[in-house]
Order: sequence, then C-alpha cells, then structure tokens
Amino acid sequence: MPDEDYMKQALKLARKGLGKTSPNPMVGAIIVKDNQIIGQGYHRRYGGNHAEINAFQSARESLNGATLFVTLEPCCYHGKTPPCVEAIIQNNISKVVIGTLDPNPRVNGRSVAILNQHGIETKVGVLEAECRDLNEAHFKYMTTGLPLVTLKFAQTLDGRIATATGDSKWISSDKFRRLAHQLRATNDAVMVGIDTVLADNPQLTVRLVRGRNPTRVILDSKLRIPLEAKVVRSQEMAPTIIATTSQANEKKLARLREAGIEVLLIQEDESGEVDLRHLLSLLGERGTSSVLVEGGARVITSLLRQNLADKVILAIAPKIIGKGIEAVGELNIKEVSQALKLSFSKIYRVGEDLVIEARVIPLTS
Repeated sequence: MPDEDYMKQALKLARKGLGKTSPNPMVGAIIVKDNQIIGQGYHRRYGGNHAEINAFQSARESLNGATLFVTLEPCCYHGKTPPCVEAIIQNNISKVVIGTLDPNPRVNGRSVAILNQHGIETKVGVLEAECRDLNEAHFKYMTTGLPLVTLKFAQTLDGRIATATGDSKWISSDKFRRLAHQLRATNDAVMVGIDTVLADNPQLTVRLVRGRNPTRVILDSKLRIPLEAKVVRSQEMAPTIIATTSQANEKKLARLREAGIEVLLIQEDESGEVDLRHLLSLLGERGTSSVLVEGGARVITSLLRQNLADKVILAIAPKIIGKGIEAVGELNIKEVSQALKLSFSKIYRVGEDLVIEARVIPLTS
C-alpha cells in the first residue's frame, strides 16, 4: 500500500481527537509491518498518551523492524508525557514516515535529527498539506504566538444578519445552529461584542452537541455588561473574560471581579475600543490557540479591517430581508482591487443553508 494511503488512515484517526487535545495538536499514528497494520492510535485528550504510545500499546506483535506512520513529527522533550522519540528508539522501529514537521520550536526538525542519529530512516512530507490543515490552529499559534481567528456568522442571501429593528432569530436553520455548537466545542475561546450580549443575552456554551465549553470572551470597552447577563451568572459552566479599557467604571469592575469574572484591562485602539491585536496577543500568552468569533457586525468588521481574521465560516440562508443590518461594515475600501480576498476551502449544504468555509488571504501591505 502506498505511503499516502497509510497516512490517510492516520489522519482519520487523528480527527477523532477534535476538540479534546488542545493546547496539544491532533495526531494519528499507524504501525505497519510486512505490509500489514499491526497497531494504531491517536492522541485522545490533553495530558494523555500521545498517538505513538497508544499505537505501540495496541500492537499485536513485535515492533522490531516496523514502520511508523505519524501525521506530525514526534515530540522529543518531556512535557505531560515522556518524549515519543525515546519510545520509537526503544521499540526498534526501523522507519518513521511523518506527515509534517512540528512548528513547535522545541521540536521542529530535532526529532527527525535524533531518529537519524540512531539509524532510523525518516521520510517527511507525506500528505503534508492535509496534515498541516488538520492542526491549523497549532501552526498559527506556534509560528506567531497568536490564536487562529475564525469568523462565524449567518446572513440572508442579500447579506443581512438582522432586520432593521435588530431581529435576527432565526436567520439560519436548526442544523446550522447545531454546527455552530460543534464549532464552539472545538475552539479554545468564543468571542462576541457587548452589543451581541445586550441584544441576545447568549450563554455561549455548548448545548446542542457533546463537547467542552470554550472560554467566553466579551469585548466591552465601557463595561456596559449587565451583572445579570447569562455569561456573568454561569461561571460554573464556563469561564468568562471581559476585555475592557480604562473607560470602565471602577465600582462595576470590582463587582464583576467579586462575582468571579476575570476582567482584562486592554489598551484602546484609535476609536477608543478594545485593541483587538493587544487582546489576541494576551490570549495567546495564556495558551489560547483558537478563537471563534460570533459577532456582532462591528467586531467582525474590525477584525477584517485590521487583518486579524484567518477564516470565515458563513451560512447563507435562502431568505431576503432588504433593509437591515449588514454582516460586514465599512472597510475603507475605495476600489474593487483593494477588496479583501478569500480562498474558498469548502462549500456545502447544512439544512436549508449554504455554508461557505474560506481562508482570508492576508494583506501584503
């Protein structure tokens, strides 16, 4: 069987860890001997065995002389678990086929060098694009220190996320809302602006599917959030971080902190709002590798205008509203040639809605 076929199976295994391994990446491993798969495993949860160890433990026979297929370069340092390269060497694996190198500076190419020094053949780059895409948040975080930012919103066919009166329930279908909860479960944090909290009083938790609750991040430059808001009164379900500025009322800030809410004082941007780049940098320092942004329009627009968004997941509902609230506001674009460009990665149906997943192509200047 070609190396690519074994790697496809390893990728399939790795995806089983979706939403369970962060801040670690998802990894899958297959052990092959005499053209037969004798062991397989994946990284099941953060703090648990890595994929390679689970694969070794599942092996039905001696690993001596076997080939290991793994989607990401094995680790070579002591973290929550011992280095996987040591286990590879100790089990007399003869060859390691790696999907992609690990961008983690503690690993990046070092494990391959160690394996080669011990006479173990290595091959790197099998289905590399697919293996990198699987852990796009890990790659963004490790190379920039910033989380991967995904904008998720639903709009009508004519580009409205709400009517002129602000009503938005429900533009998208039930099935897309279920997908939205899956996205929450697979991101480290979910972010909204204070206008969304005041209009909808959302919980921002995972309810329609099984999965962990993300950290809730509320952008609130003037600290307008009501003390009775659901995100304030449900700390037992998920932590809430309120990002505010020096404009915040000190008494209210103290009351929120007394209620167990973490309030971060963020520097202001030129408009007097929370500086989003500064906030994302702080979130990165805390180990947050992915952020799902659920609105509203001002937040989405600001992230796009400042070139801070990486992905867009958009549901287009088969509805027309006419005059209403636009999904994206002013971007100061005067000519079509200046337009933000997207690269579509997936287009599919969810219920009645057409869903588009796209990458935002970074501005070069």
